[in-house]
Amino acid sequence: MITFNKPPLTGNEQQYVLQAMQSNKISGDGPFGQKCQEWFEDNLPCKKSLLTPSCTAALELAALLIEIQPGDEVIMPSYTFVSTANAFVLRGAKIVFVDIRPDTMNIDEQLIEAAITNKTRAIVPVHYAGVACEMEAIMEIANRHQLFVIEDAAQGMMSTYKGQALGTIGHMGAFSFHETKNYTSGGEGGLLIINDDQFKERAEIIREKGTNRSQFFRGMVDKYQWVDVGSSYLPSELQAAFLWGQLERADEINTNRLASWQAYYVALQPLQEAGKIELPNLPEACTHNAHMFYLKVANLDERSALLEHLKSKEIMAVFHYVPLHTAVAGEKFARFQGEDRYTTAESERLIRLPLYFSLEGDKQKFVIDYFFEFFSGVGCDK
Repeated sequence: MITFNKPPLTGNEQQYVLQAMQSNKISGDGPFGQKCQEWFEDNLPCKKSLLTPSCTAALELAALLIEIQPGDEVIMPSYTFVSTANAFVLRGAKIVFVDIRPDTMNIDEQLIEAAITNKTRAIVPVHYAGVACEMEAIMEIANRHQLFVIEDAAQGMMSTYKGQALGTIGHMGAFSFHETKNYTSGGEGGLLIINDDQFKERAEIIREKGTNRSQFFRGMVDKYQWVDVGSSYLPSELQAAFLWGQLERADEINTNRLASWQAYYVALQPLQEAGKIELPNLPEACTHNAHMFYLKVANLDERSALLEHLKSKEIMAVFHYVPLHTAVAGEKFARFQGEDRYTTAESERLIRLPLYFSLEGDKQKFVIDYFFEFFSGVGCDK
């Protein structure tokens, strides 16, 4: 069987986790946590980075920092994972979905302004597949209307927009280290990037259950006490140790995934030239991280048939997402601004192929061969 995903392993994770287990500091923000956060601050770079237990937690922390209140509105695409919306719904916000661009599956920046009302507080662009949204236009709109921008860069580590790392362009950015991502901290994990000085100090407090614990341990205050709202957004040192084993070889992981992505792209081009599939589009301003390799087929029926064909060969390909505005909770907590011209239609055409660190060439060729087999009856030579 060719699995859809395998969590990356570089070889050092086990020894680092063991070191953390044997230390006197396993609750978080220990030596490995500090190393990881310094790596992000140096390599992205950014003003401050805070590890979190998940990207969901990072988004919730961001919603608290910008003080989302009941009745506020937050603009985002419907084609995203549920956490993007839930983080703001938990604070009482109304989600306002706008349509996506069919070329990147990202929010259509030209539709954002029409969705803004006097209740709008934030825009949440989602960098699908690690390919950047049109951030220059989004930031211009946000600045003109005095809105916050929270980048959902869950899939975007090591990707850039006009030379700038994703997550470092808006006021804040959230990343995921779930087992399906390019880098993982042991199954779950996340990161909040802070690019606006006004949030740096308070972010630490909210993350530590509303206490000034971090400041106390740095000797900045003489009392450790409850000073603000907060929750438990601090990951364990074991998660950080696992992640550090991957960050040490971040470039190697990135290069390996890009090679697999490119192999798919080159091999499947004859199918695109024959009009049978549509391959991913990479805007000139973007560099991507090979988070996923997706393509589009003619329609939902053809996708279902193709998935069944691959499954019969024990190839695990998948699709996502079911657009949030069509879900039960989406109908309750959100509204769709304007016409759903592309969100649903394009989501029904999309399929993701197996892609992970150290994907063997013979397995990738097997996947490619059976793609051509499926389309062999419609004029494509193998």
